[in-house]
Amino acid sequence: MLFLDDLNRKVEIPHIPKRVISLCPSITETLIEMDVPVVGRTKFCIHPKNKISSITVVGGTKSVHYHKIDTLMPDLIIAEKEENTQEIVENLAKKYPVYVVNVQSWNDGLQMLKNFGEIFRRFEIVNQWFQILSKTPFKIAHGQKIAYLIWFNPIMTVGRNTYINDLLHHLGFLNLFENREGRYPTITMEDLLQSQLDYLFLSSEPFPFQEKHIKIFQKELPDTKIMKVNGEMFSWYGVRMLKALEYFKEFSLV
Repeated sequence: MLFLDDLNRKVEIPHIPKRVISLCPSITETLIEMDVPVVGRTKFCIHPKNKISSITVVGGTKSVHYHKIDTLMPDLIIAEKEENTQEIVENLAKKYPVYVVNVQSWNDGLQMLKNFGEIFRRFEIVNQWFQILSKTPFKIAHGQKIAYLIWFNPIMTVGRNTYINDLLHHLGFLNLFENREGRYPTITMEDLLQSQLDYLFLSSEPFPFQEKHIKIFQKELPDTKIMKVNGEMFSWYGVRMLKALEYFKEFSLV
């Protein structure tokens, strides 16, 4: 079977994969929930918690143990453009089929599921998911101005061409920093002050914002609603999109 991945690379897979390594947490979770035989993962692949412990850890997202991967004898490795380095992909592609995913929007996430359905012949479960996910996410806002922070020192937010930014749009928010240079631009407290935000979301990952950070920002932004949010629901895709829909249905901006 010959497939084009998200980088338009030709990936030849000789049969339905039976020994798969995933190098991205949200992809690992998705494959396991699709009942795909995943034999290798990164140390950051922590879901689903009841199934992940028996799967071999082959390193992180930016550095892998090639000898462990060789021992597992994978017939397909799935990487992610943002999570994994080009060097890792190129090195692994010398020996194994490597399919690279690049999800920057809700629709990209849907397409990834469709592609996985084709690669792994999991049409039934993908169709079930599509019946739910074909609708846009539950709208919780109506043009309110927002900033979504992923790091504290320096302060970093999300810009265009990111899954989080696209999801914020689907949810009805206006991301005031989406046109800043870079996908994850660095901003200042003064930038936040001048933006007259309605909402400021502090993500639980990659930086673990806590209540003390809410107090810091609230002191400077007394008229802004500041909330700590579950970063996995905003940045993970695949099967996590189903869980995110339920999360947003119960999400309260009050």
